[in-house]
Amino acid sequence: MTKMPSYTATTNACKLCKPLGASIAFRGVEGCVPFLHGSQGCATYMRRYIISHFNEPIDIASSSLGEKNAIYGGGPNLKLGLKNVTAKYAPKLIGVATTCLTETIGDDLPMLLAEYKKEFATAGSPLLVHVSTPSYSGTHMEGFHAAVRAVVEQLAVATTANDSINLLSGFISPADIRYLREVTDDFGINATILPDYSDTLDGPALDDYPLIPEGGTPLAAIRAMGGAKATVELGATLPEVTAGTVLRDIHGTPLHRTGMPIGIRATDAFFQLLAELTGREIPGCHAAARGRLIDSMVDGHKYVFGKKAVVYGEEDLVVGLTALLAEIGVRPVLCASGGKSGRMAASIAAAIEYLDCPMPVVKEDVDFFDIETLAEELEVDLVVGHSKGYAFARRRNLPMVRVGFPIHDRIGGQRILHLGYHGAQALFDLIANTLIEKKQDDSPVGYSYM
Repeated sequence: MTKMPSYTATTNACKLCKPLGASIAFRGVEGCVPFLHGSQGCATYMRRYIISHFNEPIDIASSSLGEKNAIYGGGPNLKLGLKNVTAKYAPKLIGVATTCLTETIGDDLPMLLAEYKKEFATAGSPLLVHVSTPSYSGTHMEGFHAAVRAVVEQLAVATTANDSINLLSGFISPADIRYLREVTDDFGINATILPDYSDTLDGPALDDYPLIPEGGTPLAAIRAMGGAKATVELGATLPEVTAGTVLRDIHGTPLHRTGMPIGIRATDAFFQLLAELTGREIPGCHAAARGRLIDSMVDGHKYVFGKKAVVYGEEDLVVGLTALLAEIGVRPVLCASGGKSGRMAASIAAAIEYLDCPMPVVKEDVDFFDIETLAEELEVDLVVGHSKGYAFARRRNLPMVRVGFPIHDRIGGQRILHLGYHGAQALFDLIANTLIEKKQDDSPVGYSYM
């Protein structure tokens, strides 16, 4: 196998920038306007990237620093920008994230925000949450988790115990968030899902464009998260310090971590955890969905068994998809991510334990040049991941299943369901039909009956 180069050079990165992840997380909070302390180009790029996937407008404010500010500091621009956003949008919250520029020049964001509050804050001023997100220190997933942690650290307060359960879902689709809401409702759980951009990034058609769309995790619910009877945090490669650990360490809220419920075993574990927390049996509708999923896997096994796949994207998504592929008989031979948590290989090994699946090649901190090189050597049959991998799939004439973020060359990326038995059913059908279509198209005679 080709030895990976010892130098640092990126060709089509398999990751996005840290403030982009923070902007999406802030969008999932009630009445919040994401605000980037940095150059105008950062906000423009991120808006375009997010809009292309979600097909929804999103405003991301900016302090619009230029060359002068890079020398003398961005404090005046930040304060003016916050005043303008407050006047134009009347937000309940402004989520302020730093960028490479402001981190490099050394702007002290907490100090600048403290000065702003002293100089301009009134009783009706929006809340301010700040987070450090220089892109050179991480990926969009690290920015996402950092923003969620900042929201909890800076908004949750000491409160009396309540019967709610905090659900920290990670970076999933709006369809996945709606599914989690359905599941918690079926269990009778009063759930605080953070962040919740199921409406703010996938809303209905409206006659008038709202400056801030309805939806998002209510601020009152965030303040009360410390009094919840438990926190459920989804993810196998999470940072050491997260919103869940903050709630546990500061407020004493019991923390339960489980992998993203992608595929049968991970979903079983998630549902069993909810059953234990509530003392209730798994609702019959979900047990029936599990049964239908298994039946479909038996029906379609012959079309997918033995195929070799490359899987890439955010680390937790890759872990979940790898387990799903192994469950249905597809052999994941390469699992790749631009992230570098150092936890992906162990998490994948645990996810496919006891399944008839050899350990795949696992690569962190790689780009698509690396992925394509390895995929060619491993002779893969299927590409599973987001749109940034389309170019190499096309060059290699490989069928592709689009999942995760970003999906820029198809409609409906925000409506893809990855989680639970329903998500596994949709993904299994998509994978099987993609492989059938490839075989059908490659047939010298063609056929219309399987």
